[in-house]
Amino acid sequence: MRIRTTTAAVAAILAVTVGCSSDNGSDSKAGTTKSSAPEASSAADDSSPTKDVGMPPEPTGTERAAVLAAIHDVNGNLTHDEDKALDVARNQCAALDGGATNPDHSAAQRFSYDGVTLTDDDGSHINSGLRKTLCPDS
Repeated sequence: MRIRTTTAAVAAILAVTVGCSSDNGSDSKAGTTKSSAPEASSAADDSSPTKDVGMPPEPTGTERAAVLAAIHDVNGNLTHDEDKALDVARNQCAALDGGATNPDHSAAQRFSYDGVTLTDDDGSHINSGLRKTLCPDS
């Protein structure tokens, strides 16, 4: 019973927090301009939604296999949990397309999980593989 009560309380707090965060962003002119303009332009242009969001859609089929192979080439242990590897890859694409200041280091940190620690050189190889598969340089 305590778990249900605690879970409900946490959910309520999160709902209030999210509601407050979205209200604060809509009150400021800068937040409104930034959030409204990309949505309007993405509705008009079918090719831009991925660029506006920054994160590519989850790959399927041969594209999924190619992304996993690119990650596996750097370290086979990274693809034991394929869904996690793809989620991290999609987030790294958002960093690449968002102009990350040190994308190789970012990739090394993002993909260092499950006991695997990568170097910036490994991150460079991952970025190269992602650019060839999931998030080609635009």
